[in-house]
Amino acid sequence: MSKHLFLIGKNLRRNTRRTVLTILSSAISVFLIGSLLSVYGMLYEREVAEESALRLITRHKVSLTQTLPYYYLERIASVDGVGRVMPMNWFGGTYIDERPENMFARFAVDPELVFDIFSEFSVPPEQLEAFKRDRQGLAVGRSIADKLGFSLGQRITIKGDIYPFDPEFTIRAIFEGQDDQQVFFHFKYLEESLDEEWGTQVGTFTVRLQSEDYATQVAREIDDMFRNAPEPTQTETEAAFQLSFISQLGNVKLFLLSIAGAIVFTMLLVSANTVAMSVRERTREIGVLKTLGFPSRSVLGLVLGEAVVIAVAGAVVGVALTFAVNAAMAGVSVQFMSGFTLPDWGVAVCFAMALVIGLGSSAVPAAVAARTKIVDALRHTG
Repeated sequence: MSKHLFLIGKNLRRNTRRTVLTILSSAISVFLIGSLLSVYGMLYEREVAEESALRLITRHKVSLTQTLPYYYLERIASVDGVGRVMPMNWFGGTYIDERPENMFARFAVDPELVFDIFSEFSVPPEQLEAFKRDRQGLAVGRSIADKLGFSLGQRITIKGDIYPFDPEFTIRAIFEGQDDQQVFFHFKYLEESLDEEWGTQVGTFTVRLQSEDYATQVAREIDDMFRNAPEPTQTETEAAFQLSFISQLGNVKLFLLSIAGAIVFTMLLVSANTVAMSVRERTREIGVLKTLGFPSRSVLGLVLGEAVVIAVAGAVVGVALTFAVNAAMAGVSVQFMSGFTLPDWGVAVCFAMALVIGLGSSAVPAAVAARTKIVDALRHTG
């Protein structure tokens, strides 16, 4: 066994540049696969925060672009298990211009309830009271305030697009918490600024449960209540609501799997060519080994062993690079995009894929080397 390891090491060192480049190629492939798995984990397997598990979102069953009547609020509040319920409208609009750095989420909410329902956000009491008293008050997330240089008392204007008016706000509160990439303003300000023809329409109702144990029951009762109404509803957990935006892009899981499969297939072809080249260069040496008594299975094991060493080395480098990039991404606060990390099972998949690439690319060259006759090998001059 020791002599086999010695020969594997010698063979890998005979062309250091090629060995290093092959390891780096494998590492890049593992990194790409690890990044895809990190995206998958972020979207579908991130841990749901305790506060988020207490919230349901009720929207129009047909589409988010359809609205619900305001009077649904009282009927939803009457459902057993509901603690608080609040109207919540996406405003849209443009601040200064449409550059990405000036984009942030803007919601019309009930100022009396918003920080009870989103209790993970912390806001100084005096700022909260100032926000509640001012009909044109604006509560801004700390991440937005730091990025755009907002300060208390500052006046800003948002140019409307969905709604036909340009609201003017005074920043009265700055709140902090995870996913604080948003601002809140008074629902009444939006309602009073619209013409009567708009009516009082609600994009979504945010429901805070008395206990997360009520989630399934409350969602079913709310939807049953409005099943035959002109505006039927769909009620789901906050996490499921957020994922519904991703599902609009199509079958994201299949898309990620397809990309990973393409990466593995491409790397198989590249690695197979590299291993085949390496084996061809050592054809005479393989003949000498067989002359010295090395059986075919030992020659097979030597070639496969080299591939495994390169695959494992590439996997280690690739996984380490994935964790490094994920750590850097953790410092970038993006709404609904937290938890960008490689799951534990993802590490195992990365190593498994590296071994599949390594063994798959070396299987044919190894078999050819093992079956080469001594006379043919010694006659080889290529």
